[in-house]
Amino acid sequence: MKHLGPITGQERLRDRAAHALRAALIAGELRPGTVHSAPALAAGFGISATPVREAMLDLTREGLVEPVRNKGFRVTEVSERDLDQFAEIRALIEVPTVGRVVQQAPRDQLAALRPLAEEIVSAARDHDLIGYLEADRRFHLGFLALSGNARLVETVGDLRKRSRLYGLTGLDERGELLPSAQEHLELLDLALAGDAAGAQACMARHLGHVRSLWARSARVC
Repeated sequence: MKHLGPITGQERLRDRAAHALRAALIAGELRPGTVHSAPALAAGFGISATPVREAMLDLTREGLVEPVRNKGFRVTEVSERDLDQFAEIRALIEVPTVGRVVQQAPRDQLAALRPLAEEIVSAARDHDLIGYLEADRRFHLGFLALSGNARLVETVGDLRKRSRLYGLTGLDERGELLPSAQEHLELLDLALAGDAAGAQACMARHLGHVRSLWARSARVC
């Protein structure tokens, strides 16, 4: 697996291991339901088991893996029904919140999100999947944060972690990631124009688009 090669450099080994593991999860190289031990993964990285175990604990807190006693960590499985329910909850929360933000948030605060929207598109063009997901997370949560409801942002952040997708590489290879990325710029343009109804429709379409694309990706992985 290309994302589980040797780890070198000055960055903390724990952080580099976590980054490599996330990349392997996103690429579908660590499949849902499979169990992996820290020593075995560490051998692939060429480092000791301790930073890998610490990295896996970080991923446990993110809901990406779960500990299995005396064996290691199992990659969390998410069913189609789970994804449908997560997507429904996100739509119920995010779509109306986007409308409120457009009506209430200062335009300069909305405009400050443009670099993130552009970063999402650039990451998609550069096939930088980790960068894509990180910029996407920051954009969506940053947009919602303009509502002033920290609990809402926390809830959506948790739902995003639980509904993270495997096989994102497949979307990238089929050219389906860039159109999804460009929807962030469309959403922001509508928000800056003060079109609350248009922004809500765009967000609803975006969430449905992402759900269908990622479900198709899971079926072909």
